[in-house]
Amino acid sequence: MARSVNKVILLGNVGKDPEIRSTAGGNMVANFTLATSDSQKDAQGAWQERTEWHNLVAFKRTAEIVRDYVKKGSKLYIEGKITNRSWDDKESGQKRYKTEILVNELVLLSGREEGGSGASSGGYSRQQSGGSAAMDQRPAAGNDEYAQSAEISDDDIPF
Repeated sequence: MARSVNKVILLGNVGKDPEIRSTAGGNMVANFTLATSDSQKDAQGAWQERTEWHNLVAFKRTAEIVRDYVKKGSKLYIEGKITNRSWDDKESGQKRYKTEILVNELVLLSGREEGGSGASSGGYSRQQSGGSAAMDQRPAAGNDEYAQSAEISDDDIPF
């Protein structure tokens, strides 16, 4: 079998305060968004900034760090992997999809006065333990719909 790689590196700012919840087994889960921007020239030669929004999910100890130190505006360095979820919308019956980044490493880059993260500049680095368990391929809707459509259990945590 050929080797494959699924690795994402992001450096950006948190779009809104993280959503924190616990699984039935007591494991913490954090969902939040990260904005990354780049610039490119348009047809007239003027520079245009383009922002991409990324949905991130952190589990266990990393989720606790997100809860304690990350808020809207925090600058983060993230390493993780891309995951895709799908589910059937309860209201419309349509198939829904969501692409997320499963956070493996998180470094807080904001100082206290910047994103207000409560950590010093350079921040805290936390690496989650990896595992070979597959990520549950269900729910991935808008934040409210996602929270209502999928309860995350300990079996859903991919390690």
